Amino acid sequence: MAQPIIQLEDVHKEYGKGKNTVAALKDINLEIQRGEFVAVVGPSGCGKSTLLHVMAGLEHPTSGRILLDGVDVTLVSERDLPKVRAQKVGFVFQAFLLIEDLTAFENVQSVLWPSFDYTKEKQEEMALEVLREVDMLERRDHFPRQMSGGEQQRIAIGRALVNNPPVLFCDEPTGNLDSKTGENIMKIISQLNKDRNMTVVLVTHNEDLVKFARRTLRMKDGVLR
Repeated sequence: MAQPIIQLEDVHKEYGKGKNTVAALKDINLEIQRGEFVAVVGPSGCGKSTLLHVMAGLEHPTSGRILLDGVDVTLVSERDLPKVRAQKVGFVFQAFLLIEDLTAFENVQSVLWPSFDYTKEKQEEMALEVLREVDMLERRDHFPRQMSGGEQQRIAIGRALVNNPPVLFCDEPTGNLDSKTGENIMKIISQLNKDRNMTVVLVTHNEDLVKFARRTLRMKDGVLR
């Protein structure tokens, strides 16, 4: 059997100290195969976002081991983690997190700016291609304030995809959208999973999104079921 693209072994995550310690994740063991679409569902505060953050290398677990596409992110230094994330993962968040003073094109291209692997011409080509993929090429020169929530989320997806990462992490990606727009965004993510064989990990409290995933996991009080 192929090596899982994401593997968590006995992962715990705690915040605070002493009597104020809060256990956000408790003894998590999980394997996700390349190309899977996995939804992690549970109520607010159950540990879903924390789980996503430690899987993606945004936070270190208190204990345990996490392998991300062959890299043990628990052993990677804080200095080197941004490079690992840039190569391995894309992020789509509820709040879009676009840079207000940059156009749609510049927001997407900004992910590539720290990279020395691409020429300016190659960066522009990659940004335009991904804008075409999310059907936002005609809005390339618009600023976030000139776009609807759904359009901003499409740009956020494009930004997450531009470096062609093997894993896409989605944290409540439809939370700021109406139901129809959210459905369209999820169709885009689902199609990317199929077309690119991109591994997708979605965390949400919205049961309506479960239908897009191939596997559903449930969390409660920091425990994965």
